[in-house]
Amino acid sequence: MKKLISMVLTVVMLLSVSFAFKATMVTDVGGIGDKSFNDGTWQGVLRARDELGIEIEVLVSKEQTDYLPNLTSAANNSDVVIAVGFMMTDVLFNVAPQFPDIKFIGIDIEPSPGQIIPSNVACYVFNEHEASFAAGYLAASTTKTGKVGFVGGVAVPAVTKFEAGYLAGVKVYNEIHNDNVQVLSGYANTFNDPALGKNMALTQMEQGADIIFHAAGPTGNGVISAAHEKGASLLGLPSNAPLEKIIDKYYEVGKNYFAIGVDVDQDHMAPGYVLTSAMKRVDTAAFEGIRSALSARTFSSGLQRLGLKDDGASITPMKYTRSMVPLRFFAEIEYLNYLIKQGELEVPSEPSKIGAFEVPKITFPF
Repeated sequence: MKKLISMVLTVVMLLSVSFAFKATMVTDVGGIGDKSFNDGTWQGVLRARDELGIEIEVLVSKEQTDYLPNLTSAANNSDVVIAVGFMMTDVLFNVAPQFPDIKFIGIDIEPSPGQIIPSNVACYVFNEHEASFAAGYLAASTTKTGKVGFVGGVAVPAVTKFEAGYLAGVKVYNEIHNDNVQVLSGYANTFNDPALGKNMALTQMEQGADIIFHAAGPTGNGVISAAHEKGASLLGLPSNAPLEKIIDKYYEVGKNYFAIGVDVDQDHMAPGYVLTSAMKRVDTAAFEGIRSALSARTFSSGLQRLGLKDDGASITPMKYTRSMVPLRFFAEIEYLNYLIKQGELEVPSEPSKIGAFEVPKITFPF
């Protein structure tokens, strides 16, 4: 009997080892704790651990030269590797073919023209402009100065699409409401300089912008800091004032400074001073990519694009600031999102196309 139990335990142990599945995430240079893109992806990996029962690990890239050794190390010790960020594209496409039995998930990684995605790589990209469209419309409906701002990190497609959607949202608002809200735009040319982001935001505020959307990774954390600092000063409140007091003073003063977050829900970073965040659901992409990699039958290599209709892009529920915006604008945004999902409103994905963007005739059913 003891021998039989021993044999059963041995078989169970062997089966558990043989079915062990490990996912390793390789971060971009922002690393874990960026409160943005890397953190959002990591949340999807954590969800996979909890719901799928897999092992997980993270390798942090402190600089771009870490991509190659990190991806190689991850491939040698994992069943699926999650590569985070467009800057990893070339290295990922070079490393993946060397490990044909390993699945790779590229988050926000899209091939350049003529570049072929290896057969063991699934790349998840997003319609960022569909999320930032709502953010732009919301900013235009909330501004008290008639000017809003945009601070970008590096002018790559993942960022310029955010700018394009934001500009389009403002333009549609102006057309529908016969207004002339203006947008101030600037690029920091880096994702890792919060001090520069703050200075750029303060400059735009001095030029009249009271709401600034950032698509700049950790650089954008400085934009949120600027909104918090300027907003608290304007309202005459300490930096740690409770949300209820911020809301009361907002209605008393009649204005405030707001930031708009990006990639993940950043509203909590400065409650009452972050109007909303334009999210691309990198957490969903990471989880779905890992789940598909668990079975060769469900893994789909190539390019996977997520937008509004896939729940891959949206603004936040605005937990802290919803009461500061008239309800009619939420209804308008909901209807405009419906038109986008139905293909009746096509949001430009490039800032250069905003000038030629013709706003269709829109009549709200309410």
